[in-house]
Amino acid sequence: MRPTVHVLAPAKLNLALSVGAPDASGMHPISSWMVTVDLFDEITVEAIDPDSMSMYAILWHAEARRRRDIDWSVSKDLAVRAHRLLEAHVGRRLPIKMRLEKRIPVGGGLGGGSSDAAAMLRAVDTLFDLGLGPDRLADMARPLGSDVPFLVRGGSAVVEGLGERLSPAPLPAETHAVLVLPEAACPTGPVYRAFDALHPGASLQADRVHAMAARATPPEHHEPFNDLTEPAFEVASALRKDRTGVQDLVQRPVHVSGSGSTLFFLCSGAVESELLADAVTRHAGLPAVPVRVIEGRDPVWKHRSIC
Repeated sequence: MRPTVHVLAPAKLNLALSVGAPDASGMHPISSWMVTVDLFDEITVEAIDPDSMSMYAILWHAEARRRRDIDWSVSKDLAVRAHRLLEAHVGRRLPIKMRLEKRIPVGGGLGGGSSDAAAMLRAVDTLFDLGLGPDRLADMARPLGSDVPFLVRGGSAVVEGLGERLSPAPLPAETHAVLVLPEAACPTGPVYRAFDALHPGASLQADRVHAMAARATPPEHHEPFNDLTEPAFEVASALRKDRTGVQDLVQRPVHVSGSGSTLFFLCSGAVESELLADAVTRHAGLPAVPVRVIEGRDPVWKHRSIC
């Protein structure tokens, strides 16, 4: 019997994102309303013999709608780094066999790598009965990236600073959207450099973000905002054309998630999101996925043991 944990790693969506001017170290403080949605990567983690070397496999899920080359080294993968971070924390080896199957696009502003890391932390904590729990895992996750502490729990929260300050927010129940997955990718570094050029001395709109997140009702179509929208268009010029085409088709505002390149728009329910996703795919020629906002905790992340 080899215990195995199967974990669903949900994408995150920025319903609001305000960015401040960089600090002395060049890092940008943020204030963002983040939610998790039901587009998942899947991680299967199996405990192996104590004297074995850990093994990692990263591949695209058969259902992935937008694929790019998996051209990064295994040692730099965030899920692998999360595993090694836990080993360093407990001071001993935790040998595993990992299979990561990705649906969330790379470079799409949906936090796929960060969610993989958060899922790995939860999986290994469960698999080896480490008893760390979400609070300690979130604290440990900070060096892995600004989205990872939020994604340890998921759900709905205002994320501030460099990702270390989390304020839980009501889950906007029955919030449906369509994610549009352009071909262009938006590397985070160039997008933030474009932001600095376009908005020198930018200040945070934290009050606006908190006011949006405080309501338990879905936001209106026009309400999401993102200070990185224009910088993302500067980095990936085709993205502006994609947004215009989708807006003309669906007749409502289309927004950018995170630093891009994923576009999204809000819908009144599941039926509308499915119909409009199909229309965007057929008429705009862009992969589109209907999603809904979900809690990030169990039972979304499922744990099991198999032989």
